[in-house]
Amino acid sequence: MAGADTAARITAAARAILVAEGAAAVSMRKVAAEAGITPMATYRHFSNREVLLRTVAEECLRELDSEWASRVAIADPQARILALLDDFLDFALGTPHLYAYVMADRRESARRFPEDFHIGQSSAFPRLMEAIELGMRKDFLRPDDVVEAALTISALVQGLIQLYLVGRIGLDEADFRALCHRSVKRTLRGLAQ
Repeated sequence: MAGADTAARITAAARAILVAEGAAAVSMRKVAAEAGITPMATYRHFSNREVLLRTVAEECLRELDSEWASRVAIADPQARILALLDDFLDFALGTPHLYAYVMADRRESARRFPEDFHIGQSSAFPRLMEAIELGMRKDFLRPDDVVEAALTISALVQGLIQLYLVGRIGLDEADFRALCHRSVKRTLRGLAQ
């Protein structure tokens, strides 16, 4: 049990550094100091920095999926997609360094389109696919490739977020969120019956 507690402390320390300073700031030595252990102790639980960061990313994606799971109760497809969007924007804008590492940085362990998406290996993406499938079943959206339709919406949102986070969209947060909503609704209209 102590080992699991130590591993959890190490993961929490790495996540705190990642959230505050970005992935480049995460080192085994810095994580150890943050967790209050020796640098060598981190290696008993995580073989290297990449394994530790992968653990943080996987934990983050499980949390996002758990948040998104609560949206399954929303019966209206557009309302569900917009609720998922709001959760995703909360994640991206609330923890931009963590978002950048999990969603935008090049990582060996990152899910890849199309293989990982078609076989369900992505953690949070299937929730968007479920909402799109619901829209198709309810004749809100025309029949189409569910994975590609979800990718279209996801890519749009992530592109807007990237532009916003690097200062290329000069709106305050509320106006940016409204822009994202309008853009997703436009895309849904393009996929509509």
